[in-house]
Amino acid sequence: MRTDARRHHDPQIRGFASDNYAGAHPEILAAIALANGGHQIAYGEDDYTENLQQIVKGHFGPTAEAFPVFNGTGANVVSLQAMTDRWGAVICAESAHINVDEGGAPERVGGLKLLTVPTPDGKLTPELIDRQAYGWDDEHRAMPQVVSITQNTELGTVYTPDEIRAICEHSHERGMKVHLDGARIANAAASLGVPVRTFTSEVGVDVLSFGGTKNGALFGEAVVVLNPDAVRAMKHLRKLSMQLASKMRFVSVQLEALLAGDLWLRNARHANAMAQRLAEGVRAVDGVEILYPVQANAVFARLPHDVSERLQKRFRFYFWDETAGDVRWMCSFDTTEDDVDAFVLALKEEMAK
Repeated sequence: MRTDARRHHDPQIRGFASDNYAGAHPEILAAIALANGGHQIAYGEDDYTENLQQIVKGHFGPTAEAFPVFNGTGANVVSLQAMTDRWGAVICAESAHINVDEGGAPERVGGLKLLTVPTPDGKLTPELIDRQAYGWDDEHRAMPQVVSITQNTELGTVYTPDEIRAICEHSHERGMKVHLDGARIANAAASLGVPVRTFTSEVGVDVLSFGGTKNGALFGEAVVVLNPDAVRAMKHLRKLSMQLASKMRFVSVQLEALLAGDLWLRNARHANAMAQRLAEGVRAVDGVEILYPVQANAVFARLPHDVSERLQKRFRFYFWDETAGDVRWMCSFDTTEDDVDAFVLALKEEMAK
């Protein structure tokens, strides 16, 4: 029995819960349609995945190689598996996505140990890394082999190229490799106003997870290997981690659409600009405190719990620390000025009650 597809949601409803809530950018959908039709070799031997390699090299350098995957957790798990031994451990910020938002996948699926460090702003430093960088010859302790940083961080802050260079030099001197979780790498590049290679390949990052979904893609990310000597058996690990797409052309063409031109930057710049507009509006509201510098597309704030609960009935967003009253507001490539202004007005109204 044939049933026609129907729209099951109101496209006018907007929120600030996550950049994952946004749909796919029209140019991404057009690219998927372009790649459709006819037959292409499966499992990554298609023309789109081959062309993606040249685009990635243009952004990250001649040694860069992209391994498209389904999602960000998969990209992180595959990356970290490829960089560690069975007895290896990964040093990361306590707030890192791999630690708090991936259901234990790096440890349960990747089979590695996370060594976490509290940070005031989501950013690691050489000094903070050294809190966990020890015991390489101690058979009773998981061996620190990788330092994983996030750009931009889970708290919306952005590392400078010099900060990442210092982390890479410090880690390499101690025999550790560096992984960069770039779920929002485009927002960081837009914030810094520099090419992505400036804070990745040129400063010593070995492997990165390149994010597409939060920046307008329908689905799909990529592991980008910058230093081939830092990994082992990437193709095999991608497969056994259930991240090998049979029709990979539909992942690759989305990344191609983002990276071949300036779509990735246009989307990120817009999302960042909307976050700045939101922050400016919020600062004018008595009783609301912005918690961290607004450097990308996130605004973290503290306000009365009851106000947040009422406001959530009008706009979707999440508590970050419900006990403290901390919330996170995210902007997306399709967030409009009207969306931001309506939200700020609603916030003012709820605060006045």
